[in-house]
Amino acid sequence: MAERNPADLVKEATNWWSTDIIDMKPGVIRIRGFPIEQLIGNISFPQMIWLMLRGDLPAPEQSSLLEAALVSAVDHGPQAPSIAVGRMAVTCGLPLNGAMASAINVLDDVHGGAGEQCMVLYADIARRLDEGASFDAAVETGIAAFVAGHGSMLPGFGHRFHPVDPRSVKLLSLADEARKNGVISGRFAEIGRAVEALMEKSKGCKIPMNIDGSTAVIYSELGFAPALGRGLFILSRSVGILAHAWEQKQQGGSIKGPMPPGLPYAYTGRPPRDFNPS
Repeated sequence: MAERNPADLVKEATNWWSTDIIDMKPGVIRIRGFPIEQLIGNISFPQMIWLMLRGDLPAPEQSSLLEAALVSAVDHGPQAPSIAVGRMAVTCGLPLNGAMASAINVLDDVHGGAGEQCMVLYADIARRLDEGASFDAAVETGIAAFVAGHGSMLPGFGHRFHPVDPRSVKLLSLADEARKNGVISGRFAEIGRAVEALMEKSKGCKIPMNIDGSTAVIYSELGFAPALGRGLFILSRSVGILAHAWEQKQQGGSIKGPMPPGLPYAYTGRPPRDFNPS
C-alpha cells in the first residue's frame, strides 16, 4: 500500500464526521451558529430542543406549544412499564444512569411508539389530501391503509385507564387556541378529530383521542417529522423516569420485582411429578 500524505490523512480524519449542529474548538462552542454563552439564560429548554432538531429558534408561541406537549407526557405512574423498570433497576443496585437507560430501552413500538405511529397515520392522510383526495376519502383510505399494514388497533385513541384522557383535552384546547392565533394551521387537529369521528361511526361508540394522539397533533402541527415523535416522547418521559428512580433510591429496597413476594404468580405448567431415572 502506498504511503499516505500526512496532510491527506488529517483531512480524511477531519471529514470522517460532519455536523451542522455544533462548532466546537478551544474556547468556542457554537450551537447552530449561536455562541452557547448567548443562549444560556436567554432561551428555554424547549427552545433549545427546537434549535438542535430544526436548526433555528421557534417563535415564542411555537415554543409554548412544544413545551405543553413535553410537559403532558412526563409521567403516568409507577405502573407504567418504563417507570416500573427504572424503579426495579434501582433496587437491583443500578445507579441513576443505569436505571434511566434500562427504562428508556423499553420505550419501543409497543410502549412508547404510539405517538410516532399516530404521526405516521396523520402524515399519510395529509399526503392524500395534498394529492387531491377529498377530506373524507383521505381519512377513510388512510385508516384502511394503516390497518392493512399494522393491524386493527389505531394508535393514539382510547386508554385503558382514562375514559377521557385529561391531558388530551387540554392539549387539544391549546392547539385550537394556537390555530385561532395563527400559530399553527389546525390541519392535523382536524385530521385527528376526523379519525376519532370515523372510529366512533364504525364502532358505534366513541374512542377518544389519548395523549399519544394529541401530542401527535401538536408535533405534526409544529412541523416535526414523524420519526422524531418517539424521541420527543422519550425526552419527556425521561424526566418522570429520573424522578421515580431518584425517589426509589431514597426509599431503598432490594431486588423488588413487579409484585410483592406474598402475591403468587399463575403457574400453568405440568402437575407435580417424580423423576424416575431409568
